[in-house]
Amino acid sequence: MRTHRHILSLLAISALGACATGGESGSAPSSSTVDYSEVAVSSDTIVSAEGEAPPVVSGMQTMAPPEDPDAALPSGDPNAPDREGYAVIQENEFQDVIQHPLSTFAIDVDAASYSNVRRFLGAGRLPPRDAVRIEELVNYFDYDYADPRGEHPFSIATEISTAPWNPAHRLVQVGLQGKRMEQGEMPPGNLVFLVDVSGSMDEPAKLPLVKRSLRMLVEQLRLQDRVSIVVYAGAAGLVLEPTPGSEKDRIMGAIENLQAGGSTAGGEGIVLAYRTAREAFIRGGNNRVILATDGDFNVGVSSDAELVRLIEEKRREGIFLTVLGFGTGNYQDAKMEQLADHGNGNYAYVDGDAEARKVLVQEMGGTLLAIAKDVKVQVEFNPARVKAYRLIGYENRRLAAEDFHDDGKDAGELGAGHSVTALYEVVPVGAPTPVRGAGPLRYQEVSPRPGIRTSGELMTVKLRYKRPDGEVSRLIERPVMDRGLALSRTTDDFRFAAAVAEWGLLLRQSRFRGEATWGGVLERARGALGHDENGYRREFVRMVEESRRIAAGEGGRSETLGGGY
Repeated sequence: MRTHRHILSLLAISALGACATGGESGSAPSSSTVDYSEVAVSSDTIVSAEGEAPPVVSGMQTMAPPEDPDAALPSGDPNAPDREGYAVIQENEFQDVIQHPLSTFAIDVDAASYSNVRRFLGAGRLPPRDAVRIEELVNYFDYDYADPRGEHPFSIATEISTAPWNPAHRLVQVGLQGKRMEQGEMPPGNLVFLVDVSGSMDEPAKLPLVKRSLRMLVEQLRLQDRVSIVVYAGAAGLVLEPTPGSEKDRIMGAIENLQAGGSTAGGEGIVLAYRTAREAFIRGGNNRVILATDGDFNVGVSSDAELVRLIEEKRREGIFLTVLGFGTGNYQDAKMEQLADHGNGNYAYVDGDAEARKVLVQEMGGTLLAIAKDVKVQVEFNPARVKAYRLIGYENRRLAAEDFHDDGKDAGELGAGHSVTALYEVVPVGAPTPVRGAGPLRYQEVSPRPGIRTSGELMTVKLRYKRPDGEVSRLIERPVMDRGLALSRTTDDFRFAAAVAEWGLLLRQSRFRGEATWGGVLERARGALGHDENGYRREFVRMVEESRRIAAGEGGRSETLGGGY
């Protein structure tokens, strides 16, 4: 890891005192010229507010090729760019239910991993293992969950059948469906576009694509919405003060004039963006900073920690953060995911115009409007029916059991119309167990409560959430029954989600992949396309085909995948 130059004092002074600032709330919209001077500072990783940095890996990982190309994955391209940063993922283990009856995690609506994997496949390469977050692959797709009714802003759906990659195990699908909102129902927006215009963004898949993406979003804005634009390179500046969404020509002109050049003072830009959002704050509105970058911030480790604290502070003030990632070669995935997580926001990777349209037009409400925050899930398993379980994915969203009842613990955000899916692989009582118990206890006896053996309940799902402007959580609790449904009789949604998860196990070369094969993934996906209005599921089939082709040693750039800059 390179030596970091710490510039906390410099950042605090320059960002809070010397940054270009916007006018008072309600002042006439205007634009200004920014001096993109250079600041020579560097950093390899981002740290949490407590000062702890997640492990980060760079570039492609070299792996020994498997004997059976249909069962596992060969190595990635060793000549791939080595400046891309991904947090190391330690896959969830199977947990013994007697010792660990509770599984607790924060929801994750991000889908950046899916489009990033598509970018690798489109270039004829397999992704690094740690670029593959299985929950984000699954959550890239919409599922036909029932719309919510009653007092809660989302519904809960469950389905259980055989785990395709291990027929002795059960697969449990837990789905949430957020309330859908028409654009006219959405509250007024106070949006601050924070755009990285440093020299690293001077590539076709970066700033030019950022500009096209933001123009798509601007086309959706209304009179009651407000847009500001902050840029950062060697310095940060306000190039468009808060402007009504109806003044599209003015906003489009400011976007069109953006040019790349200089080093990256990302922390300074974020400070100015939040200050701009605070000055134009709309009570009861959607106040949000939208960061567009390749994530290659050059601000130093101490300043990174300070940025996280700032983002957390502004989150508590009602200003959320959306992160849009762009580009290749120096892409800093780990950093951007962590920023979004701390900002009560979401994170998407935009690899082309089609993905920009999906994130900022088709899913605008889910991307930009939160209907619930600090959403946590806790599952309690019935030891009379479950010997062990494993949560598939969500490794960086796990929580301690006691965090479920702690309203001060940050968790995930659910956007309007968004669905969230979690999958558990469950080992029934009587099946061979993949975990070793700790042995008998000397001082206490653990056994199921009387009557629970005949209840038929496999587990209980509990959720806590807060309203976007609330501080006290609300609880939902649902028992779940396993009715022994055969895989062939499950819904298209269940089989498709299972196929996506199985694909992720193969891409990660997971030791939990069991009998997973590329052919099995393709068979299940093709048989579960359902009502694929936008063609996303059909595209998934092509991505699996491309994965298998590359895994078999057939290289070359794909002509059917990728965003097309």
